[in-house]
Amino acid sequence: MAARPWPADVLKIRDDRGRELFFSRPPSRVVSLVPSDTYTVAKLAGVSRLVGRTSFCEEPRGALDEVAVVGGTKDPSVEKILALTPDLVIANQEENTKSTLEAIAQAGVPVYVVFPKRVDDGVALVARLARVLGVERDERAREVVRACHRALQVALAARAKLTPMRVFCPIWADPLMTVHGSTFISDALDLAGAQNVFADRERRYPLAADLGKATPFSKERVGDRDTRYPRVTMDEVIARAPELVLLPDEPHPFDDADVARFDALDIPAAKTGRVRRISGKDICWYGAWSAEGIPRLSQTIATLREAYKD
Repeated sequence: MAARPWPADVLKIRDDRGRELFFSRPPSRVVSLVPSDTYTVAKLAGVSRLVGRTSFCEEPRGALDEVAVVGGTKDPSVEKILALTPDLVIANQEENTKSTLEAIAQAGVPVYVVFPKRVDDGVALVARLARVLGVERDERAREVVRACHRALQVALAARAKLTPMRVFCPIWADPLMTVHGSTFISDALDLAGAQNVFADRERRYPLAADLGKATPFSKERVGDRDTRYPRVTMDEVIARAPELVLLPDEPHPFDDADVARFDALDIPAAKTGRVRRISGKDICWYGAWSAEGIPRLSQTIATLREAYKD
């Protein structure tokens, strides 16, 4: 999809780190270092805008074969990225490493860093990226933005009428890890009608303290370390008594053996048949994916609520 020229000489836009970026024309050579952003760019402006992606960028399925792979999200090759001569690199503060992004920026390439912590942050990002790409007036992009807003509004209206189910949603198996309430995943679950039982549980440092095997550091000593992904024990899961256990296929690929593991616990979810595998994308991917992901997640939770009423 061709970009339009902006009426003004320069577009000024602020990323999620508060940095101002300036564009004299819409970027035509984009490298995306996050799978959900790759999907959003493709939906808004077409795959032709993308010249680089990570090995984890797989959607739209089958459409990215000709887009160069620059490495993973944590270890992309700066050399490969710069060789593609991009005029924009899209990155995520959480998914990508600071040293990589600084090296790209120091080479003179604009780096747009995003960090949505809520579903509505991700929906707002879709509109911002449409503007950056210069396609906000194109009907294709406008429909993507509208679809995301519709999904959000429908989910909010349904959520207002529900008493949410108490859910445990791990993101890793060994060690067993889950999410704090200040994460996109927790907000997506809540929006879909499932309240995170570990919303108040922060990661403790040192990591042994996270499992109750050491004295936790003070908040001052923890400093700016990320506390949003705690390690938890099975005893903690039992104590929190989730009514629902949802096992995503990413970032960790939970399988049927994991379902059996949680089915064996003395928790309400196991007793009522509410231990289920789900798409990890529907809880992790922000942006354009939400147009389909949030309705699908909401429907999954609604079905479990109705099918196994006590």
